[in-house]
Amino acid sequence: MPDPVASLRILPAEGNLTSSPTTGPREWGFTETLRGAMDQVEALQAEADNKTAALLAGSGMDVHSAMIAVEKADLSFQLMMQVRNKIVSAYQEISRMQF
Repeated sequence: MPDPVASLRILPAEGNLTSSPTTGPREWGFTETLRGAMDQVEALQAEADNKTAALLAGSGMDVHSAMIAVEKADLSFQLMMQVRNKIVSAYQEISRMQF
């Protein structure tokens, strides 16, 4: 059984490096990685919404695939919220440091 969390990419794939003409290839930064993960969560939520609407409209969508899509969206949202909580916690810890 494939790992459902593995489909959520935290880091970009090897070929997804951005480049600029003056600096050459550049790896993604934290902001771009976080934005990409949030976009994936949003896409999973949209897919779940579409499958649920198709199920309710009676257009031949089976209950199992709709429920799987909803659970994928829920799990990815929970993961995103845990990452957000860790980021907020790290920020608060750094802001309490005295230099």
